[in-house]
Amino acid sequence: MQHLHDISAIVATFTDVDECFDFLTDIYNEKVFLIVSDAIGNDIIQEMQECPQLVSIYVLCQNQSVHEQWLKTMPKVKGVHTQIQPICDALQVDGKNCDRAMISISFNRIDPLFMYTQLLKEALLDIEDDDEKSIKELVEYCRQTKETETTLEKIEREYRDHSPIWWYTGPYFIYSMLNRGLRQMDVDIILKMGFFIRHLHNYISELHHQQEGDRPTIFQVFRGQ
Repeated sequence: MQHLHDISAIVATFTDVDECFDFLTDIYNEKVFLIVSDAIGNDIIQEMQECPQLVSIYVLCQNQSVHEQWLKTMPKVKGVHTQIQPICDALQVDGKNCDRAMISISFNRIDPLFMYTQLLKEALLDIEDDDEKSIKELVEYCRQTKETETTLEKIEREYRDHSPIWWYTGPYFIYSMLNRGLRQMDVDIILKMGFFIRHLHNYISELHHQQEGDRPTIFQVFRGQ
């Protein structure tokens, strides 16, 4: 479970199939990645695939060869594994790809939400918080969402020992939580992570300033999908 909490800001577990279906059908603004055991039958997997918010299904089983046929017959089944680590590795990649796919940009008009986001960003950058207090508030907030205690203690203890980019790109929930908050404009998450957004922005700006003099006149850039 700790591996999963480090990848995603929200992890829900179910032992009852009906409860799992209720969870899937009640979600509208989220994308779901599902890990199931080999005890789940073929018919149930087929039915789960119909949920539009379900992106991928990963099967954790005892005998890989028995269930590999699901990869061929069920489009949303992306992997069949006997260990959890390969599933965690795949989830990290799929989660980032999903985040990119959900970001829409229009060059034909200025979206009101974009304007609101810019104003919110400027406000966050101007706030002078007590960083120690902000870190503690974020940790307490995350405890309520059942994040891994080991990771929360690490943030409290070592936050200043690493750069904001290190935390953002590391195997922790920071990336998924921040992206979810910004994508859904979840004010609670954005305010709780306001100090981190400010630190990340300032750190990137500083790197840009340092490297600007070394940059050639012509350089290549690449657009990620």
